[in-house]
Amino acid sequence: MKAENIKKAVQYRKLIDVLLDSNQYADIVLKDGYVINTVTREIYEADVAIKGEYILMVGDASALIGSRTKVETVKGKFISPGFIDSHMHFESAMLTCTEFSRLSIPTGTTTIVADPHEIGNVLGVHGMQEMIKEAKTLPNQIYFTVPCAVPDAPGLETAGFDVNSSHMEELLNDPYVQGIGEIQSFSNIGPVYENAPELIDDLVAAVSYAESIGKTVEGNAPALFGKELAAHIISGGGHVSCHETTTKEEMMEKLRYGVSVFMREGSSQRNMAECIRAITEEGMDSRRAILVSDDMVPEDLLKDGHMNDIIRRTIAQGVDPVEAIQMGTINPATHFGFKDVGILAPGKRANIAIISNLNEMIIDQVYLSGNLAAERGELTIDFGSYTYPESVKKSVKRGHVKVEDLHIKANGSRARVRSIVAIPFQNLTSAQEFNLNVSNGVVQPCLQQDVLPLIVVERHGRTGNIGKAFLNGFKLQSGAIAESVAHDTHNIIVTGTNYEDMVTAVNRVISMDGGIAMIKDGKVVGDLPLRVGGLITDELSGQEVSEKITELTRLAESELGCGIPVPFMHLSFWSLVTSPEWKITDMGLIDVNKFEVLSPVVE
Repeated sequence: MKAENIKKAVQYRKLIDVLLDSNQYADIVLKDGYVINTVTREIYEADVAIKGEYILMVGDASALIGSRTKVETVKGKFISPGFIDSHMHFESAMLTCTEFSRLSIPTGTTTIVADPHEIGNVLGVHGMQEMIKEAKTLPNQIYFTVPCAVPDAPGLETAGFDVNSSHMEELLNDPYVQGIGEIQSFSNIGPVYENAPELIDDLVAAVSYAESIGKTVEGNAPALFGKELAAHIISGGGHVSCHETTTKEEMMEKLRYGVSVFMREGSSQRNMAECIRAITEEGMDSRRAILVSDDMVPEDLLKDGHMNDIIRRTIAQGVDPVEAIQMGTINPATHFGFKDVGILAPGKRANIAIISNLNEMIIDQVYLSGNLAAERGELTIDFGSYTYPESVKKSVKRGHVKVEDLHIKANGSRARVRSIVAIPFQNLTSAQEFNLNVSNGVVQPCLQQDVLPLIVVERHGRTGNIGKAFLNGFKLQSGAIAESVAHDTHNIIVTGTNYEDMVTAVNRVISMDGGIAMIKDGKVVGDLPLRVGGLITDELSGQEVSEKITELTRLAESELGCGIPVPFMHLSFWSLVTSPEWKITDMGLIDVNKFEVLSPVVE
């Protein structure tokens, strides 16, 4: 028997004593609140009694109050299970697990399921294990779903390390690892089946091993229907999730197939309002509808909240508040098989959010395993900061580039070019061709058409590739922006109104060992070093990172004239080759649907 099972048995025996021995009492009683029952979808007045880490009972707890019992009167307030974010990436917030938790716990989030495939793409198994190591130091519950295929599209992109089914035993047997993360390598069903069937074989092997040790598998099925969706579900072992659902029709078909639909509502991708229509308009059952953030910036966490804000937005779409709370508590707990969270009931972990305004989801107090962790938006516990070892830093392994390395060349005075077209608040892109001027054999940006060079520079020291394309829709008026956050292989991505500022921005990122750099007229407008894998900073607090990103975003607008919201996050997703239609990697412009590299200039 495992040590944790023995410990739990001993704790449960003590709970029985407290309940049945008239001389023993609860540690805490939350008195006279309105309990949110996520099993029966009811709200009713009741007490919640807590002993140690666990809930003793829900009901009239008067007999469990002794002289040393802390009685917290919450009359008129709502007692809810703590919220669960079922799919997110710490790297997207550019924060350590510690700093993210510092911002999210006061908003009622007590459990997080994180996918570390960003740091896995840069630093492989070692990088993921270092992130898991950090999470083990924290008071909230953090689990991980790890990638079984890095990179997602071999031959179309270059990652820092390769991960496949042979690494699953090492990763999945960690008790903090919930299972396999989003299986992006089989998102583009047709092209992968035709061009890289070996990816499917390796995926099935990884999934089979995960299932053999009781681990879960998460899907990734953007715009998949019919037999392609069926193939994706089967590749994940028969039950998967999908956080890339963007339409009501997708939502309906996936729910009918038993997919747990993770309705994404993050900082730059917001799909819940469209997905929820399957429930509000078509009356579909919501048991497999789950709210997730996926990618959030610190400013949003501080300003609006975390899962409480996503639940608030869901209520605003006409969903009953208790049903919306189910989507962030019992529904994910059921999906993952979490037995100790998601409901308020005897023997469950005392992860609790006290809500003073149900429709606005204002959080008064948060309890973690029976301990008061936050009150009125402020932490009441201190878990310090966290510094990563040098082994996960110095991840930029290439020298500076020259301006001519970035040039997109063509003959004549005009060129027909292929351009990625941005879609705000979506990972998806569209595709279009434009006519641009050519000067001295180099294709020039065109501000009038909002068409700019978009370049990806391989930074892992494996190929030295530089991929080239064009971008429409970034609305940049001057200068350049570069960053080492570029999903999923996280090479250096850069766009700009001129090649000179672009090369300066790239070289600034290289000099910082990763990060974000904005250049105008050859000078640094603003930057942010991200030395942990080129993705995260462990040198700033969450508040400081939020202030820095807010300032950089302001400068992007005021100094560079950038007109797209959340510019750094949007830029980072235009290299995500598992999401249609055209994307860019270090290999070049990728036609995602055809699984092939295109020339940026139409021949």
